[in-house]
Amino acid sequence: MSDLTTLLEVGGPVAALGGGAAYARAKHPAAYWSTVGLPVSTVRLLSTYGSVMEACGLAVAPSRLRVLAARAMTRREVRPVPPRRGLLRPTTTGLRIRLRLAPGQEPADFAASAERLRHAWGVHAVYVTPVKPGVIELRLVGYDVLRRVRMPRKVPGGFLKVPVALREDATPFVRDYRTIPHQLTLGATLSGKSMYLRHLLAGLAPQPVALVGIDCKRGVELAPFAPRLSALATDPEQAAELLPVLVKEMEDRYDLIKARQGIAPGTPDEEITSDIWGLPEHERPVPVVLFVDEVAELFLVATKKDEERRDEMVTQLIRLAQLGRAAGMYLEVCGQRFGAELGKGATMLRAQLTGRVCHRVNDEASAKMALGDIAPEAVIAACSIAPERPGLAVAGDTSGGWSRIRTPYLSLTEAAETCRASAGLVPDLPALEPFRPDMPERPVEHAAPVVLPHPVTD
Repeated sequence: MSDLTTLLEVGGPVAALGGGAAYARAKHPAAYWSTVGLPVSTVRLLSTYGSVMEACGLAVAPSRLRVLAARAMTRREVRPVPPRRGLLRPTTTGLRIRLRLAPGQEPADFAASAERLRHAWGVHAVYVTPVKPGVIELRLVGYDVLRRVRMPRKVPGGFLKVPVALREDATPFVRDYRTIPHQLTLGATLSGKSMYLRHLLAGLAPQPVALVGIDCKRGVELAPFAPRLSALATDPEQAAELLPVLVKEMEDRYDLIKARQGIAPGTPDEEITSDIWGLPEHERPVPVVLFVDEVAELFLVATKKDEERRDEMVTQLIRLAQLGRAAGMYLEVCGQRFGAELGKGATMLRAQLTGRVCHRVNDEASAKMALGDIAPEAVIAACSIAPERPGLAVAGDTSGGWSRIRTPYLSLTEAAETCRASAGLVPDLPALEPFRPDMPERPVEHAAPVVLPHPVTD
């Protein structure tokens, strides 16, 4: 009986702790990492750092002076020396450590061994980031941060910068229109493409920018954000009228820039500009962000007359993509599929869209349209997105870099309320006034009476 009592006294708490840890790891990975995963991984890394680096081929031969000193004092064979490491910096999602590369090493050597380091130290993933020549940073991620997205508390933001998603290395994915002016976003139905668009609109709504929408699905995607939009076209006919106005606005801005360039010869060089950002603040026109949802609807034609209108609209979109950056006009093109089969000008327009975001697609060809000219690995990653993980996407740009991202959940009501609260920030652009969407009046909510009425009885 005493043995049973001892077993219950000792085994009960141990089983409870083990079960609690297993439950936390499955349901609350962030809490599990902070309490269990972080200490275990720290001890494992510190105790096996030298042997793991040597096993991965990341240790180098010691210097001659060190060899001579070791043989004179210990007369033992000197083992390879691992890279010098800095202090461990724990985070809410993992660990960060800086390494000083030995002569002859490069960051690609560590990136090639990232999978080995992940298994050796028992973490979810390891990412390598160059800091400066000779120094890299290893970012160890303790759990799958894309399973339940939580944006960091401190996110780098600013004018025309929108933190829209979380990367797989636990860093925020920020849509910066000044760096990447135009972007193509592809995704099948229920892939999370609309959620990505909501975050962009909700993030830009409180900023002093003009938001213009072309939604050829009768406005079902962009109509909820109408109070903050400066213009909205809900069918190809309206889009054919809106695009020439945007092109004219762009040409007027170029005339303003040229007028500024034709100033007196004695003007300082810093006052001479080639885009609107060099203009004085009181002369600078407000930036314009154009959202095009279901871009394929602009390319589809049924008659010869529709084909002529399509060619005009595509030409105007290409002009905006080629020249809009200097005029402060940016494109956000969305669709389910976008390729040469849409018609003349599709490939040329896609080539002008620097940023690429590809959600789950229905076929490999659609992923190649978005990411094929970036990296073959990105196409494979986009094709492997599961339907049960909406919002997961592969983001990249024409420089060749890419990463997995996932947008957090944002309800349509919250995004629409943000746009409604920012309706007073709609800039004054007379050219776009005819296309300003009608804002439906909100129903008046009558307060309940303090005293409940009682029926009159005879």
